[in-house]
Amino acid sequence: MGTARHRFGSTVSARPTGPLSRFPSRLPARAAVVAAGLSLVLVAGCGGGGDTDKAKTKDGKTVVSMGLFGVMGFKESGLLDRYMEENPDIVIESDVSGDEQTYYTALQTHLAAGSGLKDIQGIEIGRAKELVDTQAGKFADLSKTPGLDHYLPWKSSQVTTDDGKLLGLGTDIGPMAVCYRKDLFEQAGLPTERAEVEKLWAGDWSKYVDVGGDFKKGNKKDKVAFMDSSTGLFNAMIYGDEKQFYDKDGELIYNDNPVVKDAWKLASDAAESGLTAKLRQFQPGWDPGLANGTFATTVCPAWMLAHISEKAGPANEGKWDVARAPKGANWGGSFLGVMENSPVKKEATDLVAWLTAPEQQAFIFEKLGNFPSSKTALDTPEVAGGKSAYFSDAPIGQIFGDAAKEIPDEQILGRKDGTIKDTFSAGLQMIETQGKSADEAWKTTDERIKKATR
Repeated sequence: MGTARHRFGSTVSARPTGPLSRFPSRLPARAAVVAAGLSLVLVAGCGGGGDTDKAKTKDGKTVVSMGLFGVMGFKESGLLDRYMEENPDIVIESDVSGDEQTYYTALQTHLAAGSGLKDIQGIEIGRAKELVDTQAGKFADLSKTPGLDHYLPWKSSQVTTDDGKLLGLGTDIGPMAVCYRKDLFEQAGLPTERAEVEKLWAGDWSKYVDVGGDFKKGNKKDKVAFMDSSTGLFNAMIYGDEKQFYDKDGELIYNDNPVVKDAWKLASDAAESGLTAKLRQFQPGWDPGLANGTFATTVCPAWMLAHISEKAGPANEGKWDVARAPKGANWGGSFLGVMENSPVKKEATDLVAWLTAPEQQAFIFEKLGNFPSSKTALDTPEVAGGKSAYFSDAPIGQIFGDAAKEIPDEQILGRKDGTIKDTFSAGLQMIETQGKSADEAWKTTDERIKKATR
């Protein structure tokens, strides 16, 4: 994809930052954007976290090693350099993998071997539950770190064990909105002003689909659909609820959860009604669809704006806008964890706490567009006043910040969330591209999920 750095008014977005498990075919947008410029790392024998019981030093300074992936923003924004300037006794060695899948595979290997770990390891949200359930003992408990009350409550709950151990401190998140093409709305006879568009579907995703019906009736352009795919709609509906595929006991509940059932019903209705362009996000055809106006709307987490502006290109600047979604939801986010056996655990914890503090989260947003998980940062002028020049000067700081605050205080994750989500996406595509009925597609999806989660 190349490296995207697009102006959000005073803000520059560096990359999409969604989780691996919540991307079709486990393709990480964050990884794809930056892979060309970043080295693949996390090889054995580097750094602390179990390689030695002695702190590593360089020129008489204490070395803190970090394992990161994609563009988490700490290195790119200059924060690591600033920390070393303000703490001259610390040297930070950061290894960055462009590919989160490669990163996580290596992390699992090092966790199993008890060697090769960095003092600090990045954690993608799609991996959080698995690490909480299977590797909690390898991570330091950060729950006693001072000043953690600045986080959105649901963020920390995603990496907290049943007995209250906190495996990581939150970095970015992916609150969701609806990105829409004003020119395509106008030609279909729909309102184009942001406030009026938001009123069309306020409070109910079924209203969004109803607007799609109105768009279809008024649309005068051939081969232009209302939305890119039904899978984006499905994701947005389930990621705004406390319970999704699992309950707190780790039992599968997707078959009985009304949230999942309602999301499937509405998404499949949209697919069967011809409201979609049948273009699954980040799959072949979707990028050209952004540039060519193949669809009028897409459900977009905050991190997706960078990708859209890159792929839609300069010719479409000002044609796109961002409206509040019917309900708040989150797709994406990461954490920084400290390894229990790190010989510099205190220094690593201090660094993680500083990097994820409200001031630094707001700074990274202003520089790179990574959306803060700190509710304190959301209210700073840098974030709350953030606008996107590309998206018609949309007040993205306010729109995505409000969405983040709507999300329930706890979101229950499961170990196979990513697999299940991808399976549902494939099921909806059966309706869109293979002409299967909603019932047929559900039956196949259910069978595949049961097989994958045995």
